[in-house]
Amino acid sequence: MGHFIRLQLIGRVTYYIGWVSLACGGLVHFNFAREVFVAMSINKRNLFELSVMCFLVCMASELRAISLVRSQGVTEMPTIAKRQAAA
Repeated sequence: MGHFIRLQLIGRVTYYIGWVSLACGGLVHFNFAREVFVAMSINKRNLFELSVMCFLVCMASELRAISLVRSQGVTEMPTIAKRQAAA
């Protein structure tokens, strides 16, 4: 598994974890499943901070993968570049 593939995998995993934590924060905000998160000592702010950190790691990984492509000339294109090329 190459460096480029690992960076994209980290980006995808943190992207989805970020969305899951945002969804959980929404559930807590609208008083669905509040007791579950209170029992785990997790509040809305912690869920929001987790989602922001996951999205930041996701963006950093994707940008690092793109810079790796430009500097080393990797033959496969990142997903963002594929979408831009198709447009």
